Amino acid sequence: MSKDKDRAIVVKRVTAGKKGHHGGAWKLAYADFMTAMMAFFLLMWLLGSVSTAQLKGIAEYFNMPLKAALLGGGDRSATDSSVLQGGGRDLTSADAGTTRRTDGSTSLADRLAKQNDENARAQAQGELDRVERARLHDLQIKLIAAIDANPTLRQFRQQIRIDSTLMGLRIEIVDTQKRPMFATASDQVEPYMRDILREIGNTLNGVPNRIIVQGHTDAVQYAAGERGYSNWELSSDRANASRRELVAGGMDEAKVLRVIGLASTQNLNKADPLDPENRRISVIVLNSRAEAAFTRDDATTTTLSADAAGSRQFSEQLGVAPGAGPVAPATSAAAPRAVQP
Repeated sequence: MSKDKDRAIVVKRVTAGKKGHHGGAWKLAYADFMTAMMAFFLLMWLLGSVSTAQLKGIAEYFNMPLKAALLGGGDRSATDSSVLQGGGRDLTSADAGTTRRTDGSTSLADRLAKQNDENARAQAQGELDRVERARLHDLQIKLIAAIDANPTLRQFRQQIRIDSTLMGLRIEIVDTQKRPMFATASDQVEPYMRDILREIGNTLNGVPNRIIVQGHTDAVQYAAGERGYSNWELSSDRANASRRELVAGGMDEAKVLRVIGLASTQNLNKADPLDPENRRISVIVLNSRAEAAFTRDDATTTTLSADAAGSRQFSEQLGVAPGAGPVAPATSAAAPRAVQP
């Protein structure tokens, strides 16, 4: 027991040490993974935003190795002005999301200059349209003011309609059962209708635009039928009579581009073709676009060759032997009479 008492008591205290550093390799791996995912989704978004033609060009580029394109010159090597020629079509374009449809001979500067010219023409045309709309609007105001200022014409204000259309400014004088514009089944102009047309003709000289005069009837047919005097002839005659009154009012005769009879093909009251409201005269003041379209249609002709080969070919198409003389055009008894403006 004494020996145990003399033995020294040693107390060993163990201090917890710090663990070793594991490193940041997992962070690098995670960053690489996120970068790859971002690149993948960015690629999917880009492929989804291009056109089918661009996708085909990209596929052709990767299907044609660069070495074969440079050394062998294969059929799919691009004919572009680039230093290195690759497979597929040239996908460079001045506009985002579009494929250039050229053989590569047109430079980017030329394409940009052409695009700038087109934009300048579009802006000039837009400015011209704006000025013309303002001019036609002023004409509409002048017509309404002229009618309101005339006590005789003011009472017929309900029969005059002025509105804007895609072709320009349309002025319509509408018939009614109690106050017809023309004598029954005739092109004889009633006195009040004559005053309206002459006032309109005097005002139309204030604008350089040309006009079209259209005649409309209701669907009431003549007893003689289509082979006799029908609504086609009546609407044409009434339109031409209205043209004469416009000119008598002081309008320049050269402003008239066309005089048209439309019978009952364009009724105001489509539910009732017999409504007297369908009988009307339309004076359309054409804008520049509509006038150019009508003028272009009038100027478009078919030119036949006057040589022997051309005459023979034309005769063979008609089924007539060459040298048999002129071919008379086919006529129809039901065709309406042509109206000379």
